[in-house]
Amino acid sequence: MPKIKFGKRFLKSFASLPKSVQEKIKKQILLLAENPRHPSLHTKPIQGAPGIYEARVDINYRMTYERQADDTLVLRVVGRHDRALKKP
Repeated sequence: MPKIKFGKRFLKSFASLPKSVQEKIKKQILLLAENPRHPSLHTKPIQGAPGIYEARVDINYRMTYERQADDTLVLRVVGRHDRALKKP
């Protein structure tokens, strides 16, 4: 099971989101830690950003992460779909 680390941008963007969205994000982070390929995450690589992946929080929100060599997942940013993927 991979370890999860939180990047500064992720923490900042997470704090700015509504509590209801934060709760959804927490659930998806637990799924990501258990199985990064869990079907409800819809995980896929981000085009033009080698080594960075997106995972679905819900229909409107995405989070991005980077997988490190030691199987650690570094959460990079979370937010509305287009905004989160603009600077992953």
